[in-house]
Amino acid sequence: MIGTADERRRSLRALITAAALIASAAHAQKPAQAQAPSHAQAPAQAPTPAQIDRNGVLILIRSSLLALDQANKTGNYTVLREIGAPAFQANSAARLGEIFAKQRNDNLDLSGVAVIDPQLSLLPQIEANGLMHLSGFFPSVPTQVNFDLLFAPVNGQWRLFGISVFVGSMAPAAPEPTQHPVAQKHPATTPVAQKQPAANGAK
Repeated sequence: MIGTADERRRSLRALITAAALIASAAHAQKPAQAQAPSHAQAPAQAPTPAQIDRNGVLILIRSSLLALDQANKTGNYTVLREIGAPAFQANSAARLGEIFAKQRNDNLDLSGVAVIDPQLSLLPQIEANGLMHLSGFFPSVPTQVNFDLLFAPVNGQWRLFGISVFVGSMAPAAPEPTQHPVAQKHPATTPVAQKQPAANGAK
């Protein structure tokens, strides 16, 4: 789960500069950097909740991950490229194939995302650059599919801008060994007989 604001910003920067977006992110951000004054930086704008319903979120997540799954299985990344925003399309289909070669060679299977409901660790939010950012995972046994996604607004629709997918284990971790408490010897005590009050009627 992505926790603090600093951690979310670091995750966002890492996602934007991920291998799938090296060319596109650099191309998209250079004009803004060139216009920024060298002696001052504008304060970072806090993310705001995205106005999108659950069904819309599910469609975006599933369509993106299934497009990646089909691309990895067929070796054809044309459809994945075409559903992306213009900045994402700066990567050719061949370049996307190189980027996701390890997942393809590892036979990563993402088909389960079609029937399993995702759990969001970061609810959809609009970042300062106007991109919608969300992340979460699809729980399964023995592994879970983790995802981090960015979408850009294009002609009134959210189009894929950045995608990061990896598989993590859900196997429970063994608990750390704990030291058993050592029984402490208490000093022996001699019970003291207490004088009982006389029963009623005793003389």
